[in-house]
Amino acid sequence: MRRPPLVLTPLPGIPTVRRGNDLAALVLAAIPQAGLKMEDGDIVVMAQKVISKAEGRTVALSGIVPSQRAEDLARKAQKDPRVVELILRESAEVLRCRPGAVIVVHRLGFVSANAGIDASNVEGDDTVLLLPENPDRSAAAIRANLAKRSGKKVAVVINDSFGRAWRLGTLGTAIGSAGIDTLIDMRGRPDRNGRALRATDVGVGDELAAAASLVMGQADEGFPIIHVRGFPYGVGEGAAADLIRPSHLDLFR
Repeated sequence: MRRPPLVLTPLPGIPTVRRGNDLAALVLAAIPQAGLKMEDGDIVVMAQKVISKAEGRTVALSGIVPSQRAEDLARKAQKDPRVVELILRESAEVLRCRPGAVIVVHRLGFVSANAGIDASNVEGDDTVLLLPENPDRSAAAIRANLAKRSGKKVAVVINDSFGRAWRLGTLGTAIGSAGIDTLIDMRGRPDRNGRALRATDVGVGDELAAAASLVMGQADEGFPIIHVRGFPYGVGEGAAADLIRPSHLDLFR
């Protein structure tokens, strides 16, 4: 049986997002500009920065007073103590520290560098952007808004660039999701030789987020929202939180 193609299309004309912007309205306005019509089963992948900006997660460093712990850690990391203070506020645990990076367990549960705090593509020389307060909740709200306005059953994935413990380079990763199962249990299914798979969980949410990152780009491309059609696993009710490995199973900590 032939599988339908997976098609990822960047949505053009997305303006610089400000606090309070209606993201569903921006998506629906851009869909026809891309020569598309929203259909059941479509997925919208949105860059984390778009969500964070709309939710007002921008922080001026001038208003941050670093603690002594932040000052000490900043010297080891060779980072601005005010940024380190924000990293600590956004984190549940500090795992590692080296020049340029503080590896933490984010309050949302995943392991990340610098708690995902970033200054790239953020207006203002003294300004940084935090991750959304609850990316799964953000994705669910946008999905509901899109469904209400379009009348279609769609999904939303929020992606961000994460490093990996065993590989070089960052990779698009799903930090928020609504409308698909992000983790597919393939155990028990036969391979092409009829053998049952015994240890195969597929992080399809991250695979989709990584594919969208290729289309988004990482610099000044200006395509923070990607339309996806042909996702081979269909709809579901999973969340990005389903992809977080429990600490007792994390061999890299």
